[in-house]
Amino acid sequence: MKRLSLLLLLAACGPIPLADAERQCLDEARLAQQPRGQIAFGAGSGGLGGAFDVTISSDYLLGRDPDAVYASCVQSRAGQGPSRPFSSLPQSRM
Repeated sequence: MKRLSLLLLLAACGPIPLADAERQCLDEARLAQQPRGQIAFGAGSGGLGGAFDVTISSDYLLGRDPDAVYASCVQSRAGQGPSRPFSSLPQSRM
């Protein structure tokens, strides 16, 4: 029984389908391309308020190529390279 449990646990760590890996890795590649942020302002009965949110990845700070970030991410999740480079995807054009 322990052996079966161990095999099931190891199987869960295996590669995922290529399309799923590519979809999951888009965000990492976009963040390597440029930081993302939001600014919000509002007014209410309590007065004025605002919020500021910025997400900057270490890949961006290190100047890593978004294509390389995408390819590495897909490789690690799917066990194979992406079907096409990040730069050829419509999502790469911001």
